[in-house]
Amino acid sequence: MNKLTSSAATAVTDISDGSSVAVGGFGLCGTPMELIREVHALGVSGLRVVSNNCGVQDWGLGILLADRRIARMTSSYVGENKEFARQYLNGELEVELVPQGTLAERLRAGGCGIPAFYTPAGVGTQIAQGGLPWSHDAGGAVVTASPERETRSFGDRPYVLEEAIVTDFALVHAAVGDRFGNLRFNASAQNFNPLCAMAGRVAVAQVEEVVDALEPGEVHLPGIFVQRVVHVGRTEKRIERTTVRPVPEGTF
Repeated sequence: MNKLTSSAATAVTDISDGSSVAVGGFGLCGTPMELIREVHALGVSGLRVVSNNCGVQDWGLGILLADRRIARMTSSYVGENKEFARQYLNGELEVELVPQGTLAERLRAGGCGIPAFYTPAGVGTQIAQGGLPWSHDAGGAVVTASPERETRSFGDRPYVLEEAIVTDFALVHAAVGDRFGNLRFNASAQNFNPLCAMAGRVAVAQVEEVVDALEPGEVHLPGIFVQRVVHVGRTEKRIERTTVRPVPEGTF
């Protein structure tokens, strides 16, 4: 089965208002920027996005957020995106903050057909007890809060029940892909990309290089989880925050 798609625009054309979308990346590493740009160009809004973070003001999911295309985010952290924090605190965006490992496992479970699982992360906190603000009104009052989660003990330790995540679409970035949808990721770009692809009913992968067929030992994500592959060539890489030491005098 040939899963190669002619263009990024064609690959995302059936994403519509209100769609749920899992988006790979960690900070600005492994971000499917070309696909995000095409979703932006579509003009769709009310998107319910699941991603580790929301990029920055002018890169990654930040370009969708800035134009108010996202209605709800399920994320691990706000990161460097001040607009993300502003919209959430001003009642313009619904946000479900999830422990990072829990988010990863919820996506993986969705791809594996596991409806829910127990985890010790969040026991004794509002993750389990409920009441975490998901949305506010303009005055700052809580409109929607997280529900109480079921807890259960296994052995002598309590665990919290977390539900899997399955989305309408997934957008991911990979270094190499083949016509069957098999993907290979480069270094830390592997982050959330495979997990998001697994969770999407329709997973779209932008790849820097296309080969006829990856060797089995090279495959990081099997093509069974990927429905569309788009060749985008070499992509721009950005750093979320550059931190360097001053160069000692006389070094050069």
